[in-house]
Amino acid sequence: MSHALKQVFNKDKTFRPKRKFEPGTQRFELHKKAQASLNAGLDLKVAVQLPPGEEQNDWVAVHVVDFFNRINLIYGTISDYCTEQSCPVMSGGPKYEYRWQDEHKYRKPTALSAPQYMNLLMDWIEVQINNEDIFPTNIGTPFPKNFLPVVKKILSRLFRVFVHVYIHHFDRITQMGSEAHVNTCYKHFYYFVKEFNLIDTKELEPLKEMTSRMCH
Repeated sequence: MSHALKQVFNKDKTFRPKRKFEPGTQRFELHKKAQASLNAGLDLKVAVQLPPGEEQNDWVAVHVVDFFNRINLIYGTISDYCTEQSCPVMSGGPKYEYRWQDEHKYRKPTALSAPQYMNLLMDWIEVQINNEDIFPTNIGTPFPKNFLPVVKKILSRLFRVFVHVYIHHFDRITQMGSEAHVNTCYKHFYYFVKEFNLIDTKELEPLKEMTSRMCH
C-alpha cells in the first residue's frame, strides 16, 4: 500500500467503523481463507471462486461485508473532495444519475447530492449486514429466502460508489498514489459479482470500457 494511502487509512478516515467477524466463527475462518488467497497473489479470478466444501451463501456474505469495508475506505479517502458544491448530483458522468430510494423517508427515487447519497447508502448497508435475520452469524442458522435479492441490491449500490469515484474523483486517487490499490479492489469486486451473477449487466454499463481494459 502506498505511503499516502497508509496515512489516510491511519487517520481512520473510514466512512464507517469496520464490520468485523467474530474469531472462532465459520465466517471468520472463511474471511481468513479469502484473505489468504488474496495475499498469496492468486489470480483474482481464481481467488473469488467458492472453496471446495463451503456454502455459497457464507462465501457471499463474507465478501459483501469485506467489500463494504474496502469501499468505505476508498470513499473515505476522497470524501473531503466530494461535497454538496462539487457533486450536487449523485452521478457517474452526464449519462448516469443515481436516485435514492428506501422504505422510510424516500419512498420514491429522489435526486440527492453525492455525499447525501453516500451517507444514506452506507447507513442502509450497515443495517442490512448487522441484521441477523438477513446475515445470520450463528452456525446452523439458515439464510433467509431474501438473502440473495438483498445482496444484489447492496452490491449494485456499492458499484455506484466505484462509478462516482472513478468518473468524478479519479484525479484525487491518482494524486494520492492510490490508483493501483483502488484498481485491484475494483477488479476483485468485478470478478466476484460476475462469478456469482450478482449484478445486472446493465448496471455495469457506466464503467464498461474501463472494465474491458482492466479485467480481461
